[in-house]
Amino acid sequence: MPSPRLSTPACRRTPRLPAGPLAALLLATTLLAGCSSTPRPGSDGAQARPPSKLIQVPDATPRVEPQRSGGPNKPYVVLGQAYTPLTGDPVVVERGLASWYGRKFHGLPTSNGETYDMYAMTGAHKTMPLPSYARVRNPANGREVVVRINDRGPFHPDRVIDLSYTAALKLDLLRGVAPVEIERITHEAIRSGQWQDAGRMAQAPSLDQAQEQPMAAAAPARPLPVPSLPPATSALAAEAPAPAPATRQATAGYWLQFGAFREALGASVLAEQLRVQVQWLAPLLAVFSERGLHRLQAGPYTSRAEASTVAEQLRATAVRLEPAIVERR
Repeated sequence: MPSPRLSTPACRRTPRLPAGPLAALLLATTLLAGCSSTPRPGSDGAQARPPSKLIQVPDATPRVEPQRSGGPNKPYVVLGQAYTPLTGDPVVVERGLASWYGRKFHGLPTSNGETYDMYAMTGAHKTMPLPSYARVRNPANGREVVVRINDRGPFHPDRVIDLSYTAALKLDLLRGVAPVEIERITHEAIRSGQWQDAGRMAQAPSLDQAQEQPMAAAAPARPLPVPSLPPATSALAAEAPAPAPATRQATAGYWLQFGAFREALGASVLAEQLRVQVQWLAPLLAVFSERGLHRLQAGPYTSRAEASTVAEQLRATAVRLEPAIVERR
């Protein structure tokens, strides 16, 4: 679903402001009386005849790029909300909603001055240093892409990333706003080549002799509250590791899996978030490091039915968790 960014079609734009998604939002706060600053869902979308074979467009290839201290990386304010972009080479791991933006901004400048191409593999994030690269995973189907972050947004309280049309297509997210997992690819991982390791967040969780229940289908077009790390968590991930769950034995039985991460920090950050949001789940949480992945799970449960009952309870909470069920033998 296209991101409902602010639009002012009947108002003359100030010539000094670049015409991009972020500029449109900033401009909306300074327009003359009579100019609307109301989000206009449906005013964006796909072109009538998109190019063929977009599903074959390769992912962005991460490389270390210089980052300016000012420009698109200086603090900014949109609609009364202040944002401070992260600096250095931070680790950013988040879960939340993803949207996409298309023809309305196609060909216009992004926040860092590049031209937005809805058919390239790019994305927008509120606080990642520009430019950055990020791995984005759709937990509903296990699909994963790598995008280049060259824009700011989405400025919607429950969304963590805005994707290009092609990135959303490859993740099967064009039908609606849906939950995703995102992980910034650090310069260290690019230099070492570690980001290309087989055991990365992209792979759907798999265990020896384990049967897994797939995640829920893609979310409907109307945004729903889903597990998302608050803005402070991004800073936490960048500055100090979150405490890891206590080591536990991988007991046979059924477990609820909330994510599989290439970096141990990703599992620890999510575990700490779940402890705060769902306190009764805290004693059941454990991180298992297996075959290059760090899996955050809760359990064990004696039967799939029991695990399913708990999963239903989690779906009914305010954070609407959607864990997968894995069996350990």
